[in-house]
Amino acid sequence: MKFTKVHSLGNDFLIVEKKEIPPECDFPPVVRALCERHTGVGADGFLVIDVQDADKGVVDFCIFNADGTEPEISGNGLRCAAAYLHYKQAVKPSRLIFKTHAGERESLLQEKNDRSFRIRIEMGTPLLSSEDIPFDDGSEHEKVIDYPLSINQKIYRITALSLGNPHCAIFFDRFPSRIEWHQIGREIELHPFFPKKTNIEFIRILNRKEIEVLFWERGVGETLSSGSGSCAAAVAAILKDLTGREVTVRTSMGELMVEWKQNVVYQTGPAEIVFTGDFPLC
Repeated sequence: MKFTKVHSLGNDFLIVEKKEIPPECDFPPVVRALCERHTGVGADGFLVIDVQDADKGVVDFCIFNADGTEPEISGNGLRCAAAYLHYKQAVKPSRLIFKTHAGERESLLQEKNDRSFRIRIEMGTPLLSSEDIPFDDGSEHEKVIDYPLSINQKIYRITALSLGNPHCAIFFDRFPSRIEWHQIGREIELHPFFPKKTNIEFIRILNRKEIEVLFWERGVGETLSSGSGSCAAAVAAILKDLTGREVTVRTSMGELMVEWKQNVVYQTGPAEIVFTGDFPLC
């Protein structure tokens, strides 16, 4: 199985074109084996893409987490997929349309330098109601902002939303220790109020234009960055009037720009081709 490894600010993915996958392939075990960092290639996620129209830039997009589960969407994954397609010259236009489980998402190539790319991704309209996230505590909520969620006898004020996938944002003046926020992430990811589990963003406000974020991804654990997570963190900060509507998100390995314009969220950031290979698994 031929693959290409691509990363965006350390959030790494293995990309395979659909035509490379044998029909008899049992896919979740393959994903787990390939994404395993000690015995496989190693990655946070696995992307399957299928170019439907190279002239118009229409591409089917499917993502799997490292544990073999299938989330709806990934902001960094979309940027990595776009970088791969432009690198391989598999599509003609700079503007692409990705068909995902969360709907169509548009990407725009802004810069290209050998194996490095800067790409803007449309992430859609944030969904804020408890039904749409989904968040289920037995009541209906128009918005879930500063909700008092109990974890291990502590109350955390969470702000929840969906960008095609569920997110839970928590704000801190100072980040907890790594052991502590990992434990919080595990507990919230599997909390019964989130029937589809959730991604968690730990956020520190730097000023009205900048935030710093740590990420716990559903089905993966800690990641160095997250595109949809950065967008969710920025939207949560905007909802709480802690920032303006253009936010620089500082991750462990660099910055993303998030904009919320006319009710649509956009994220802009880098993606880089790492290497290609052939894994004889299927």
